[in-house]
Amino acid sequence: MISTFMGLETSKRGMSVAQNALYTTGHNVANANTPGYSRQRVNLNPSLAFPSPGLNSPRVPGQLGTGVEAGSIQRIRDSFLDTQYREQNSKLGYYSSMSDSLAKMEEIMNDPTESGLLKTMNTFWNALEDLTVHTDNTAARAVVASTAEAVADTLNYYHSSLTNVQEDLRYQMGVKTDEINTLISNINDLNVQISRIEPNGLIPNDLYDERDVLVDKLSQLVNVKVTSVMPTEYGIADRAVAEGLYNIELIQEDGSLVNLINVTEADGIVDMKGVGVEEDTTTGQLKVIVGEIDKTTGKVTTGTPLSNFSGEFAALLESVGTTYPDMLKKLNNMTEAFVKEFNRVHSQGYALGATAPSNMDFFTIDPGKDAAASIEVNTKILENPSLIAAASQPGGAAGDNKNAHELAVIKSKSFQDYGDDDPNTAPPTDFLPTGLKDEKGSFDDYYAGIIGKLGVDSASAQKNKGNTQILVDSVDRNRQSVSAVSLDEEMTDMIKFQQAYNASARMITVIDELLDKLINGM
Repeated sequence: MISTFMGLETSKRGMSVAQNALYTTGHNVANANTPGYSRQRVNLNPSLAFPSPGLNSPRVPGQLGTGVEAGSIQRIRDSFLDTQYREQNSKLGYYSSMSDSLAKMEEIMNDPTESGLLKTMNTFWNALEDLTVHTDNTAARAVVASTAEAVADTLNYYHSSLTNVQEDLRYQMGVKTDEINTLISNINDLNVQISRIEPNGLIPNDLYDERDVLVDKLSQLVNVKVTSVMPTEYGIADRAVAEGLYNIELIQEDGSLVNLINVTEADGIVDMKGVGVEEDTTTGQLKVIVGEIDKTTGKVTTGTPLSNFSGEFAALLESVGTTYPDMLKKLNNMTEAFVKEFNRVHSQGYALGATAPSNMDFFTIDPGKDAAASIEVNTKILENPSLIAAASQPGGAAGDNKNAHELAVIKSKSFQDYGDDDPNTAPPTDFLPTGLKDEKGSFDDYYAGIIGKLGVDSASAQKNKGNTQILVDSVDRNRQSVSAVSLDEEMTDMIKFQQAYNASARMITVIDELLDKLINGM
């Protein structure tokens, strides 16, 4: 005969498990609005049946169940959805940052609008056309000088504004570098905490959630691969709910991986690295390196250079190191070519009433600075517009407008014709800046092409950002459908576990009555 007291232990187990399940439900409800929290559940297993197999086992018709036990408390998470989310989140970070930097560039260039360079240049060309009709008109000459000054001011503004935004993005790169290294360090700290808890057979679900939140943030900055490692020294490899330590690698575009957090599979020892930015003192090119984080400064000063990768940090690197420098280079090249050609034609003409060629530059450029940054109208011409060389013959007669006409046709002149007035001879090969030697359009055509490409690139980045945002939201909804807390579901579980607790308690009351009859009634 089975002991009557056995039923008390079975019911006690039922009450204990129901109580644990209620506490876990309460934890879920309390964290329903906690970012990154994954709902948890108690995994229930039947306890060992009685009797256990053995030579001395009592002879009974069969094994009798002894109740239930809580196997583990597990968080509900889908690692496949996490991987998908982080991959798309990295792309979203890249396109969002690139879209923002291109949008800032568009705001600066501001074309085609009434205040953009194309409109300002058109006003200048019109003023030159008007000068060809009224070469002796002081007002017409003053308009040419003032519109030329507007052109120079516009180019100065473009250059200074682009340079300022580039410096702001460079500063932002430094901030993001520190953020990446801080995230890596915090993830590593959580790895260490988890490594002290898991070997004792406990499951630190809340630490897992905290670690995943940090990894999600890191994935927006750089594209990372996350691998769970269960060190063999743990001795709990059979515990399927234990997630182990995170090994984190940065993914490069060629598919190669660079370790940021490297966990040893044998003993769980962690090797941590961070990222830094180096600037080539010769070329000025920026490159990202991975190396040891200096404990004093928190910076990475030496390490292995990385090739292309994705994420917000990669977009900042591209903007600072490529996108903005390329635009500034194009702006400087076209300004330098325009100024050289305009000054060449102007210096051959004659000012009003002059008997000798002008030999005066209309625009000036500081040789120690970028052309777009330092272009100015010659102060002598601003003070005395009669010095504008509109004539082509000595005396600068009122009707002589040939040189003014030559200045005006620069508007439609191809870069390939700069530096030479004779269409039958080739212009000097060193007249144009290197970046314009193969360009066959005019100044206006070249600049319009720059603006057109900027618009296409910006629109493409905006479109890719929108498309990626849709994918990120879709994956996140799927992820939340698995991991997020549903208050309706938790309320249902609360009633279920409450009734289970009450039923186990009632079972104890019944067994107590049986014992009372057995002890006091017999």
